[in-house]
Amino acid sequence: MKIAIMNGPNLNFLGIREPGIYGSGTLKDLETSLTEVAKKYKDIELIFFQSNGEGELIDFMQKCYHEQVAGIVFNPGAYTHYSYALADAIKSISLPVVEVHISNIHARESFRSHSVTAANCIGIIGGFGFKGYEMGLDGLINHIGQ
Repeated sequence: MKIAIMNGPNLNFLGIREPGIYGSGTLKDLETSLTEVAKKYKDIELIFFQSNGEGELIDFMQKCYHEQVAGIVFNPGAYTHYSYALADAIKSISLPVVEVHISNIHARESFRSHSVTAANCIGIIGGFGFKGYEMGLDGLINHIGQ
């Protein structure tokens, strides 16, 4: 079973950007950790994708649909708060998507407290750092029925 781990804008700067909020781990560190976590499941293949571009994220979601990916763990980054295009893409692909955030978006600037993408996801996890991705992966796999 294939599961996609998607990261939106500026998440390629993990470890550089605001380590007090996002930690010192890099995107590669996150991917390595999730690859290890996935080993506890039978027949799980993770596909990693990061883009700073909204259109590229949408294209990748549609690719996931066509390639029969079972589900997506997705950190939309700043697009969380205003990308109706990503919200529509999540809805249109009819795949289970778990939205994750490294920080607690509700405990930060007021503009970050609203997610336009969450309504089309099966769940949302935030505030647990990289561990939130693991929680999202576990929840998604449980939802799928693995």
